[in-house]
Amino acid sequence: MKSDFYKYQAQTSPHPLAIEISHANGSYIYDSDKKAYLDFVAGVSANSLGHNHPLVNEAIKRQVDNYTHVMVYGEFIQEPQVSLCKKLASTLPKTLQSIYITNSGTEATEGALKLAKRVTGRSEIIAAKNSYHGNTQGAMSVSGVERQNAAFRPLIPGIKFIAFNCTFCLEQITKNTAAVILETIQGGAGFIEPFDNYLAKVKAKCNEVGALLILDEIQTGIGRTGKFWGFENYNVTPDIIITGKGLGGGMPIGAFIASQDRMSLLKDNPKLGHISTFAGHPVIAAAANATVDIILKDDLISETLRKENIIRNQLQHDSILEIRGKGLMLAAIVESPELAAKIIMKCLDKGLILFFLLFEGRAMRITPPLTISDEELIKGCQIILDAIEECI
Repeated sequence: MKSDFYKYQAQTSPHPLAIEISHANGSYIYDSDKKAYLDFVAGVSANSLGHNHPLVNEAIKRQVDNYTHVMVYGEFIQEPQVSLCKKLASTLPKTLQSIYITNSGTEATEGALKLAKRVTGRSEIIAAKNSYHGNTQGAMSVSGVERQNAAFRPLIPGIKFIAFNCTFCLEQITKNTAAVILETIQGGAGFIEPFDNYLAKVKAKCNEVGALLILDEIQTGIGRTGKFWGFENYNVTPDIIITGKGLGGGMPIGAFIASQDRMSLLKDNPKLGHISTFAGHPVIAAAANATVDIILKDDLISETLRKENIIRNQLQHDSILEIRGKGLMLAAIVESPELAAKIIMKCLDKGLILFFLLFEGRAMRITPPLTISDEELIKGCQIILDAIEECI
């Protein structure tokens, strides 16, 4: 299997972890040698409910027995799609009630950028340095790390970059600006939170010049930061939301969300202004419905803050310089990328899955399932501490 993996499957990095997966359940992934790995990454924040959640599985199986794909998105009335949109709308302000389901967070980014241009009639987009919004060319164009983008230029023109949390930089938002797109918490940059009411200041500047604020909630949304939506922590309501990852409970999904009057502009002039064959796939939507239900009913959202405290209290070590982030979206920062890599690989040997962040080499991602137990958290933290001791 490993030989075929390298021979036939396109690779995304020079050195993939290359664990051959047998099965997964709860907070654990098992390899073909029956070794158990405690999962502190959750599919990069995607497996909100861990692995193989019985209620999500039941929803998937039930929908498969009814029907799978029947028509391009938005033409037929399909209960899983309608139910999911209504459910998400119930968690949102009245200005954000129209949901366009997509296949991924990246596709949601594309839709949001198109919608902002359609609403404003402008083309300039302002994004943050060290941001990450996806890997299609539109999403890359608003992702602010040149070493990732350089090999693929030219990308979409009309993009400007500002420093995250820089109030002075907001003067670059003008009447030429269609939208400002920001991650609610910067992910790849190192789980950097906004401070000093930054997001509210961005929104105020957008309102002043008639631009829209797009918040990328692909990682921060769906309960991961102690609120259903990350922006609820920061005294701001965006004009457009992008979501994905944790919404599907391990299945591929995304969505962009706006007001009904704005979203309706994609219906005409031109017709089919945004269209996708498999978006809102009924089986995926059924899984997302079950995921949202469980997160809301099982009080997993408030539990994320209590579990955050467990992690922070447990991970006390001189080599950990700080722990960034909020809820169960955390990054432990050490003194060098080399040390972070050694600790991550040592943890893997010891049966704990950590991972890297895209642009902050000193960081170790800690984004476990929202369903992880206290005992599993303590066990994983002890493995990290043991690994640090061995590495230093």
